[in-house]
Amino acid sequence: MEFFAIADVQTDQEILKQRLNIPVLPDWCASINEVISADGDEGEIYSVWGQFIVRREEINGGVRFTLPSCPNGFAWTVTTGYPPSAESIVVHCTINRTEHDEDFIKTLQDFADDWKTGLEGGLGRG
Repeated sequence: MEFFAIADVQTDQEILKQRLNIPVLPDWCASINEVISADGDEGEIYSVWGQFIVRREEINGGVRFTLPSCPNGFAWTVTTGYPPSAESIVVHCTINRTEHDEDFIKTLQDFADDWKTGLEGGLGRG
């Protein structure tokens, strides 16, 4: 399943790569409550779904985060410069399921929307 949010912010991929790292994840997304540990591009977070290892990877257009121990294979990207909205920041979240219960699906869309809010409040200020 896929979930999208479009942040109405103009920036470039280098800014995303510089600012979006594991220690500051709660500053950008209210669904991430705490960073328990961070060591470069790997760490451990506490989120709305519980405690998970998180990995960060720079990709074309921005960054990708994955939760490798998540039973749903959750991953999200934060990118700019490409469709579906090349002039904005696209938050794209995926899980490795075609169906899930409605309450969980809502938390996934809320996660994407929390990123939108955080990006518009942070990067949107300059």
